[in-house]
Amino acid sequence: MRRVVKLIGVGAAVVCLALAAGNVGPVGIAQQGYQEVRCPPTQPFTVCTLSGHTSVVTSVAFSPDGKLLASGAQDNTVKLWEVASGQEVRTLSGHTSYVRSVAFSPDGRLLASGALDQTIKLWEVASGSLVRTLSGPTNIVFSVAFSPDGQLLASDSCGRTDRSGRCIQGEIKLWEVSSGREVRTLSGHTRGVWSVAFSPNGQLLASGANDRNIKLWEVTSGQEVRSLAGHRINLIVSVIFSPDGRLLASGSADQTIKLWYVGDLVGR
Repeated sequence: MRRVVKLIGVGAAVVCLALAAGNVGPVGIAQQGYQEVRCPPTQPFTVCTLSGHTSVVTSVAFSPDGKLLASGAQDNTVKLWEVASGQEVRTLSGHTSYVRSVAFSPDGRLLASGALDQTIKLWEVASGSLVRTLSGPTNIVFSVAFSPDGQLLASDSCGRTDRSGRCIQGEIKLWEVSSGREVRTLSGHTRGVWSVAFSPNGQLLASGANDRNIKLWEVTSGQEVRSLAGHRINLIVSVIFSPDGRLLASGSADQTIKLWYVGDLVGR
């Protein structure tokens, strides 16, 4: 297994990262010189601010067509925003604790939200109605992700704790979206899992945990196919595949991003 490159220069824990389709170079982040504008921003160093949540915003996701933005926050709500105008479309209420992750289905019709109340909720985007609640996790849900074909939803959590309440077994659950049925549980991490991501072809699932490890799983069988170690600090906060599936990026509390070559697993 080759680790292709390590990106440094981040001054705090990396909590979210993304690779843009069609871009092979790094993405720069402007840190000063911002100008507030009406939404959407169209020039460099301009910012559109969406206000409405009453507590910390923990997760954001664009709809597949780019017309909507979803946000989850510590006010227990999910909000949908119209990107073209910056206007709030609706608020989705139902979680009883912090919302930690939001994700659109590939067709944009559903939105999944995972929260500290140990549930995952599926919402109909067009109406805002609650489709179903998945209540299989036994601990905080940090991340949710749809498979590329939209048939499966992955969620992560802690499967088992010791007497002090410390997580000693992380787990990932795969759900059938159409029925809400739990398909299988993937176990192997020795601490809580914080992030999950499907490969573009849907054959692999990546998971990052608080045990310093990134694991790759075969979706159809649930078997672990590889474990990647290299970050200096236990907590792996975010993982994501490149658009061609040959690279995996991981962000950690050690203030670095690592790029791993996983092309030998593509199409296996």
